[in-house]
Amino acid sequence: MKIFGHEWIESERFYAINKVNDIKKTPSNALLKVEGGLSNSLELVKYCKSNGLRYAVGVESIEEAIFANLLDATYVLCEKKLAKEIMPIAQHYLFDTQILAYIKKDEIEEMAKAGVDGVVIAYR
Repeated sequence: MKIFGHEWIESERFYAINKVNDIKKTPSNALLKVEGGLSNSLELVKYCKSNGLRYAVGVESIEEAIFANLLDATYVLCEKKLAKEIMPIAQHYLFDTQILAYIKKDEIEEMAKAGVDGVVIAYR
């Protein structure tokens, strides 16, 4: 399980981007976080895919998670209830994209038991 944003461990940083020019302001091989979610940032997501960039994108449905996987997202970000629904599908179809749930610090065990790939404990 991957854990982002917990004070006990160091984790990779997400670099928020809203447009292609924002990518130029990030370190090479940075983990990009496409703001606005998949449906609102499709062109930016396609740019990341076509340039082989590592990125995370928020989704609001199972369907969006499927498309994010097909668009080579490194991570899908979503609420914990949705993460639990996506995980069996991601496992069945052998997603390369990992599913990360937004949680409170005391919900790590719950997500581990649900088999979610990882969690983000952070302010959004």
